[in-house]
Amino acid sequence: MAQGPTAGGSDTEEVRTDVARLFLALWPDPKLARSLRALCGERIGAGGFQLVATERIHLTLHFLGNVQRHRIPELLQALDLPFDPFELGLSRCDEWRHGLLVVIPDTIPLPMVHLHADLGAALRGLGLQIDEREFRPHLTLARRHFQALPKTTTLPLRWWVDGYVLVESRTSPRSEYQVLHRYAI
Repeated sequence: MAQGPTAGGSDTEEVRTDVARLFLALWPDPKLARSLRALCGERIGAGGFQLVATERIHLTLHFLGNVQRHRIPELLQALDLPFDPFELGLSRCDEWRHGLLVVIPDTIPLPMVHLHADLGAALRGLGLQIDEREFRPHLTLARRHFQALPKTTTLPLRWWVDGYVLVESRTSPRSEYQVLHRYAI
């Protein structure tokens, strides 16, 4: 149960305990996450940019933002959707604005497009807003990467996707992701 503001404090603590910052994602296994880092060159860790921790590498399907915690059981049920598994080929790195070093799928399989659209429809059906921008699937490996793009150093990776996750992004006491639920075919 959330507690009210403390003497002389504000009600921000109440907001933090009653609200969860959520997103839906494809989550690679640890071996694939390590391979993704190697895909973009062995020197990815050198040079003053901020690496994404291996255990945090993911491909976001939808960012839900702040959602009242009492709605999580409703979300868990509404987001359990049938979908066709698919394979992602991952063989190239790219650098996006603001120094994001990303791995992008070689192609976007139709089942992935359908999964993204179906999850978006389910979220809208729950009265949640979704990002209406074009879906640009990617896995972020580093931030503030303002150097030459590393050369791909491994063979293309293959990722068999047969599930997705609902994740909470927590900032207190330290920044971390907690998988709340795994959906699989």
